[in-house]
Amino acid sequence: MDRRIRRLGIGLVGLFALLFAQLAHIQVFAADDIKGKPANARRQIIAEYKVDRGLILSADGRVLARSVENPDKDSDLLFLRDDPARDVFGQITGYYSRIYGRSALEQAMNPYLSGDAPELAISTFTDLILGNPKKGGTVDTTIRTDLQEAAVSALGDQPGAVVAVDPRSGDILAMVANPSYDPNTLSSGSDKDIQAAWRALQADPDKPLLSRAKDELYLPGSTGKLITASAALENGFGPDSDWKNPRFLDLPQTTNTLANFGDSLCNGGSATVTMAEAFKESCNVTFAEIGLKVGAKKMSEQAHKYGFCPTDPPGQTDCIEPTIPFVLPFQEGHFPVPEYFQDNDPLLAFSSIGLDNVLTNPLHMALVASAIGNGGKMMVPRLVTDVRDPQGRVVRTFDPEQYGNPIGPRSATELRAMMLSVTQGGTASSAFAGYPIPVAGKTGTATNGENVPPNAWFVCFAPAGANDIPRIAVAVIVLDGGTLADEAATGGAIAAPIARQVLEAYL
Repeated sequence: MDRRIRRLGIGLVGLFALLFAQLAHIQVFAADDIKGKPANARRQIIAEYKVDRGLILSADGRVLARSVENPDKDSDLLFLRDDPARDVFGQITGYYSRIYGRSALEQAMNPYLSGDAPELAISTFTDLILGNPKKGGTVDTTIRTDLQEAAVSALGDQPGAVVAVDPRSGDILAMVANPSYDPNTLSSGSDKDIQAAWRALQADPDKPLLSRAKDELYLPGSTGKLITASAALENGFGPDSDWKNPRFLDLPQTTNTLANFGDSLCNGGSATVTMAEAFKESCNVTFAEIGLKVGAKKMSEQAHKYGFCPTDPPGQTDCIEPTIPFVLPFQEGHFPVPEYFQDNDPLLAFSSIGLDNVLTNPLHMALVASAIGNGGKMMVPRLVTDVRDPQGRVVRTFDPEQYGNPIGPRSATELRAMMLSVTQGGTASSAFAGYPIPVAGKTGTATNGENVPPNAWFVCFAPAGANDIPRIAVAVIVLDGGTLADEAATGGAIAAPIARQVLEAYL
């Protein structure tokens, strides 16, 4: 009898071993092959589209993305994704496509939107027990609807981007780029329609699937002087420090020269000029001198404190070590390592005025302006504040986070005053004539290749009075001169008025 029981036990153990081996083979070794079979891929899509995917909301409660019941009752896809604002928020929400997957917040927050995150387990289990469709969580963003629409209106049809940030928290208040795209074209319609829309977006030379606010990089031009001024202030050169004021700077190690905008003289043609006056007038010659005096090591260190990632062009142009966390893909600004400038002072001179291999985008420059306005404290950019379950209970919070202290409080105060002079008698004074709130800013005009109008920049924060706590920082870039002719396409003429409209909508 015992022998029979033993044999039965051994047989059962063997059968269980075979069962577990088969399960392991299916779940581990054959999983990719099984998943890749068209029939199973279709089943997975059907399962995904049975979920009442969660909302993406603006800070003021506007629906940016939602799931709606499929009007085609014969379809096995129960829900479709809908973006009511279409291209206004398209690069923020991203697309949710049964053919091309997900992007932006639809991808970054997918575990919450799909209801698969551990924080939503109780809600998901309840839906299962009650036989209700699975529901995803609601994602609350920092985007202000009114400010986003104001930025869209101010930029108009011009190629470029606008980013607005709250310096105190790092909250992204608005993030607009031209061109954008409508996620609905990739989320609904027939397979043929979706594929045609994808091909059109991929073929567009302006790359609407990439945001000019955060995914592309550009020469900052004279807005890069914020880095040079920061490095100078942090290393003992005050706003009143005197510098030689020639019409042209003879570049070391070469017969070439560097000139001010329009080959003009600064400070009325006097023999010397203070750093504060040179900043106000955006004097290239002076800031190239300052960069050379500060030196490559300290210039690079200052840029990297602002989150510009070290690069070593021309052999290597990608970030060696990106450091700024952000929920969406983000191309940090680039500033070369000190070794790049070794025995090559002209490269350092041009980098000191935001040219050569210094690259950035509006999101990063808005963070730089925010740090200066925030007393030298730079916050991590924040786009999502919290996630709520289908019953409205907060299940995950994303608190503000400090990135670092690129400059000290004294340098921040001195640089604030220098930036304030730009809008009060400097290169952006015409754009802010009659504006009742003090604004600290910096214009920039960046070369853009031969026979191509320049890119126009403006970065700022406000209110910027001596005792004010700034509540908004804005960065604007208009590509290829925008609507203005080459000679008129300056940061003060074309980018600063856009920033003013955004400030007016907020303040």
